[in-house]
Amino acid sequence: MTERLAPGDTAPDFTLPDADGNDVSLADHKGRKVIVYFYPAALTPGCTKQACDFTDNLEVLAGAGYDVIGVSPDKPEKLAKFRDKENLKVTLLADPSKGVLESYGAFGEKKMYGKTVTGVIRSTIVVDEEGKVERALYNVRATGHVAKIIKDLGI
Repeated sequence: MTERLAPGDTAPDFTLPDADGNDVSLADHKGRKVIVYFYPAALTPGCTKQACDFTDNLEVLAGAGYDVIGVSPDKPEKLAKFRDKENLKVTLLADPSKGVLESYGAFGEKKMYGKTVTGVIRSTIVVDEEGKVERALYNVRATGHVAKIIKDLGI
């Protein structure tokens, strides 16, 4: 079972390609709070809903000092299609090796339709300005999740 992060842990640093193939690192965001969310697959209904919710609330989150990064095992080309088709404004990063997903505890065994499968665990990690985990939310729902985060963070 993949080790899950907890508040107070140092968020694992990463560098991954974005939808255009440019490297983006967690360290690039030092001094700002970052919401890193992990989702199973671009261009699927639940993941589209979640990405659109983050995009719709990006101004509110940015105004409160939060950057938003979405990470999935998709390749950059698929992320570019996803971004363009849905007009997404969040930064989408590709992790086909699943190394970052695993380091954040967002890949492993999960229940799906009553069966135990191995895959991406829909998760959201809030990282503070110093790179420490402020909140670690696992097995979140795609729908209504962004509104809950905004409420929980007092934005």
